[in-house]
Amino acid sequence: MPESSPPIAQPSAVFLERFHARAAAAANGVLRFDAFVDLALYDPVIGYYRQNRARVGYGSGTDFYTASTSGPLFGELVSAACRTLLGGEDPSSYTFVEIGAESPDGILGQVAAPFRANRVVAIGDAIELSGRCVVFSNELFDAQPFRRWIRRGDEWREIGVVAESTAEGQQLHEALVPLSETILPAENDIQFPDTAPEGYILDLPVAASALLTSIVNQPWQGLFVAFDYGKTWAQIAHETPAGTARAYFRHEQHNDLLARPGLQDLTCHVVWDWLAEGLRRHQFENVQVQSQEAFFVHHAGDFMGQTMAAEATRTSPRKLSLMQLLHPANLGQKFQVLHGRRK
Repeated sequence: MPESSPPIAQPSAVFLERFHARAAAAANGVLRFDAFVDLALYDPVIGYYRQNRARVGYGSGTDFYTASTSGPLFGELVSAACRTLLGGEDPSSYTFVEIGAESPDGILGQVAAPFRANRVVAIGDAIELSGRCVVFSNELFDAQPFRRWIRRGDEWREIGVVAESTAEGQQLHEALVPLSETILPAENDIQFPDTAPEGYILDLPVAASALLTSIVNQPWQGLFVAFDYGKTWAQIAHETPAGTARAYFRHEQHNDLLARPGLQDLTCHVVWDWLAEGLRRHQFENVQVQSQEAFFVHHAGDFMGQTMAAEATRTSPRKLSLMQLLHPANLGQKFQVLHGRRK
């Protein structure tokens, strides 16, 4: 319960200084949860994603791995699928734009891709799109700030974060946001479930929807392809009573979202309904959400067949990577792909 959450390990002095600078303008000093996540992940000084260190992979000090950890094969599969989705058009007339890439060269850095150019938009860089593009992202939208709500009696209350002084120093706790600060954006038709039990938590990835709008509002045409993990709004509203927000630190998932601010990853399931509808509102056609396995099977099947045939007589790193990306018990069903095309 937010009112009586156990104390969390004391954050750094630099984080607390920047937290108080933001919370000073908030009612009762309670910073909305999305503002806390934005600070913890994207602050230019102490933000988790703004620090120059390795976050992805299996090496010492990393916190999680993604499909790109499998090496160039992921980029080859994505490239092959995009060629199929372009429906016979010459891919050399399109620029491949990867938004939020962890590496300077992105997933196509080691791939002989057919596109006119490969452009990487790093975290913190301005997103500027025009002309013919294949706009790609991998685990971008789940890493956007999110708002938290909890069922209290017959109403929904928003959860925020407050810093409190204790004998051990200042510590972060969850607290209820004053009702005057709980206005939701009108972009998503959010219908809170009125039959949810006491304590049910909703994590609302509204910043993911805002990011999508900023991308598709720009003057470009072509493919939109986003790999991520998420659920439908019906699933989130009725099947995830503890919310979907999680923290990752040293390859362990846990629920202490306030622990180690700036040093651990925070993530929240996207709502596929909202993002898919956002594409349709901006004239994207053939909008679909598929499992990662189904996406590659349907759109990169020929390339997969060639890869398996070439590796048929041995258990090679490429074959193991392909199994990791496709097998339902690995990444094949854990991740989904939202894609659509605007002509």
